[in-house]
Amino acid sequence: MFQLLLRFYDPDEGGIRLDGVDLRELVPETLRSSIALVPQDPVIFGTDAMENIRYGRLDADDDAVHAAARNAEADGFLSELPDGYATFLGERGVRLSGGQQQRLAIARAVLKDAPILLLDEATSALDSQSEQAIQHALERLMEHRTSLVIAHRLATVLKADRIVVMDRGRIVAEGRHDELVAQGGLYAELARLQFTR
Repeated sequence: MFQLLLRFYDPDEGGIRLDGVDLRELVPETLRSSIALVPQDPVIFGTDAMENIRYGRLDADDDAVHAAARNAEADGFLSELPDGYATFLGERGVRLSGGQQQRLAIARAVLKDAPILLLDEATSALDSQSEQAIQHALERLMEHRTSLVIAHRLATVLKADRIVVMDRGRIVAEGRHDELVAQGGLYAELARLQFTR
């Protein structure tokens, strides 16, 4: 779905509209500049932390990068690195845990400040304690923008205006969290497994 939204592919049938405009009418670069993506497996470049975050908006000054890291709950661990934000992170971010890499990707999205946000399993690499910290950052990031979230961890979508439940590539239910729990079905079962201990 995200590959269609980013126009890596165009649909064989039907169309996808953004503010009433078919995506096929938009130049891919223009479309992608209005989208921030936090992927399941973030790309971490073989450079320092500052430049990895600045990739979200190349003209950003250091203060903007630091503010984005604070909003993504990443400033704490970045400041504790041997050279702080100037620490070389290694190829593919080998010096960082999966959760730290995810927070770096969230900081990048915060810095980009795009009107559309795509979150692809953005909390999948986090332990429970890190997930709680990052959940607050994600809520701030999603404010005042169109956000599409792919998630198996339902904590990420609890406050969503509309949840679409897919099973084997088909929509099987849609609604708000409380509506879907009341309906029973796949979503209710997932909620029971994740929230009832």
